[in-house]
Amino acid sequence: MASPTLADDIRQNLGELSPAERKVARVLLAGYPAAGFETIAVLAERASVSAPTVIRFVNRLGYQGFPDFQAALRSELDARNASPLSLYETARFGGSATEQVGKTATTEDITRSRKSVGPDSALLRHGSQVFTGAVTATLAELPPHDFEHAVRLMSDRKRRITLAGGRFTHLLAQYLGLHLMQLRDDVRFLPDRAVERTAVLAALTRRDVLVIFDYRRYESDKTTMSALVKEQGGKVVLFTDTWLSPAAPHAEVVLPSRVTAPSPYDSLVPTLAVLETVVAGVITALGDDARSRMQHGEDIARRAGLY
Repeated sequence: MASPTLADDIRQNLGELSPAERKVARVLLAGYPAAGFETIAVLAERASVSAPTVIRFVNRLGYQGFPDFQAALRSELDARNASPLSLYETARFGGSATEQVGKTATTEDITRSRKSVGPDSALLRHGSQVFTGAVTATLAELPPHDFEHAVRLMSDRKRRITLAGGRFTHLLAQYLGLHLMQLRDDVRFLPDRAVERTAVLAALTRRDVLVIFDYRRYESDKTTMSALVKEQGGKVVLFTDTWLSPAAPHAEVVLPSRVTAPSPYDSLVPTLAVLETVVAGVITALGDDARSRMQHGEDIARRAGLY
C-alpha cells in the first residue's frame, strides 16, 4: 500500500505542534512539495520563525534532522513521478507468471508480496489481495467532508458540470459523466479540439463545476484549468492519487485514491469504487427527481429506437 505523504503527516500532527511550529507547517503545506527543499534559513524567514524552530518541527515529525526530512521528501517525489517503465524496471516484471507477482507503491512492498504468494495461482491471489486492500483503504481514507461536498456540488442542478480526464483517466471522466447525464441536466465533457476547449474554459462562471482526473505523471493542463476555474469563481472537484496532483491547491474538493496494482501500471480500480459511491450519493441527494429523470430518459431512448 502507498504510504501517507509528508503532507498527510504534517496535517495529522498540526494539533500537537507549537504555534511557531504550525507557522512552519503552513508554509510547507502552502508550497508543497517545493517549499520542503528550501534551506532552513529561507523556510524560517518565510514562516517568520527562528531556524531552531524549523529543526524542532522536523524532529516533531520523527526526522533526525532537516537533511533526513528532505531525503524522505525526495523519496516521495520519486514515487510521485514514477512511470510504468520505471516501475517495471524496479519490480523486474517480464519473468514467468509466478515471478510476476506485481508491484505496490514501494520496493519493500514488492519484496514482501513476492514472499507471500506461492507458485499456485500466484497472480490471481496477489491481485485479489492488492485490489481488495486498495479499495478498502481508499474508501476508509476518503475525507467524509470532501466526499459529501463533492456529492452536493454534483447534485446541485443550478450548477453546470464539465468533466475532463487524462491519458487513461478520460475513461473515468466518461464513466462518471454518462451516469450524471442520466440523473440531471447540464453535464458535458471538455472538448478535445483547441478552439472548442478554449471557448468552454473562457465561458466558465461561478455556477460551473469542473471535475478533473489527474494521476501521476501529472498533466500540466489540469493544473492550469483548475487555476482558471478558481479565478473565474467556479469550483473544482479533483480525483487524484495519494501523492496529490499539482492541481490540488486550486481544488474545492480533493478525492485521492490508492493506485496499487499487480502490474507496472497504476490501478484505477479504487477510483472506480469512489466514482460509484459518488453516483450513489448523487442519486440519494436527488431523490425522486433522479428516478423521474431516469424514467424520462428510458422513454426517450425507446421512442428513438436507441434501446
